[in-house]
Amino acid sequence: MTEKELLYVEDALGHEKFMKSCSGKTSAELKDPTLSTYVRDLCKKHDEIFNKFLNLL
Repeated sequence: MTEKELLYVEDALGHEKFMKSCSGKTSAELKDPTLSTYVRDLCKKHDEIFNKFLNLL
């Protein structure tokens, strides 16, 4: 893997970590159970994407 590709993966990991963190916090704060469940699912999706990028290393 080239240095440029590694930088891309590192950047993508940072974005996914941020999105996972934000969606997890937001889900806990939402009062609407349907919306909270949807955002929790987004958190899980970002966690899966994070792990896929991590496995590239």
